[in-house]
Amino acid sequence: MNAADGRMDAADERLRRWRLVLGGGAADGTGLGLDGVDAQMDAALAAVYDRGGREDGAPGGREGGLGASAPRVARWLGDIRTYFPSTVVQVMQKDAIERLNLTRLLLEPEMLEAVEPDVHLVGTLLALNKVMPDQARESARALVRKVVTELERKLAQKTRAAVSGALDRSARTHRPKRVADVDWDRTIRANLKNYLPERNTVVPSRLVGYARRQRSVQREVVLCIDQSGSMAASVVYSSVFGAVLASMRALKTSLVVFDTAVVDLTDRLHDPVELLFGTQLGGGTNINRAIAYGQGLITRPANSIFILISDLYEGGVREEMLRRVAAMTQAGVQVIVLLALSDEGAPFYDHENAAALAAMGVPAFACTPDAFPDLMAAAIERRDITQWAERHTTL
Repeated sequence: MNAADGRMDAADERLRRWRLVLGGGAADGTGLGLDGVDAQMDAALAAVYDRGGREDGAPGGREGGLGASAPRVARWLGDIRTYFPSTVVQVMQKDAIERLNLTRLLLEPEMLEAVEPDVHLVGTLLALNKVMPDQARESARALVRKVVTELERKLAQKTRAAVSGALDRSARTHRPKRVADVDWDRTIRANLKNYLPERNTVVPSRLVGYARRQRSVQREVVLCIDQSGSMAASVVYSSVFGAVLASMRALKTSLVVFDTAVVDLTDRLHDPVELLFGTQLGGGTNINRAIAYGQGLITRPANSIFILISDLYEGGVREEMLRRVAAMTQAGVQVIVLLALSDEGAPFYDHENAAALAAMGVPAFACTPDAFPDLMAAAIERRDITQWAERHTTL
């Protein structure tokens, strides 16, 4: 192949990609026809993204569209999994549910068996939980468990390591009471200036060690989660993290979800799937009521971490909500407000409430799941959370 042929091949590939991107009538100007796999990929894209200018918003232009048939949707799901990588499949599924109103079809078992499971789909299924037929509910549980198991695999070890390390560091002392409590590595490093070469030894002027190892609870953690519809991904991730934290004996972990009512799901933390099916996505929001309940779970304020996960759109009494947060911080509780716990970045949120919280030293910010273990470590060590957020997240 000569250079001219190479340039022609590159130009053809760019034209092919534009043809697939533009789709529908917009693609007519390329002068490029598609066949084989390209034509099948084009049809799969057309089913969701070609709308043909119809007033009812239904797909138009090319032949395609998913219609209202579960078998047809299942075939389409199979097609996109054949032609596109899983990350693209998840985006297309989410778009199809939103653009083509496929929510009702997700209640059918054959649909659930065909989809690529991800966090967003789990959120949709949880919102539909109360209207699912029994047969579909079992398929939904299996799909949710698959997603939760994968999230636990990715997040559990990092979370336990970060929290355990923070608990150890927070328990350090310069007056260890027993030889077994001395951290010899850190003691030697801290006293290298006292090295005596003639004796080939270090003479420690101060010891670094651990306080007496405590078998009892060292920190209380309260997760207070807004279960309004916009917080679906945050509910999923929060439930997984809650289950991981609850498995650590040094922590007493409580988890409550709320809309206009508050539901304590602490007794389900042993099984995050059961916990998730105990939520009820959607509805209004009463943050003040939820904070009041969570505040009542705290028995040792100076050793407690209260994490509110909410977009801060308050439907209750705003002034009382702010007073409760102020009272907790003054009592020594480490209060953290997450606008989202997901990979989606900062969501829509109430800027006025976020600013009011920041003014009392409680920053509100979005946190990704990857950053959450380090956030917990920072809270346990009582580091400045505002500074941590500025370095690690989007305020």
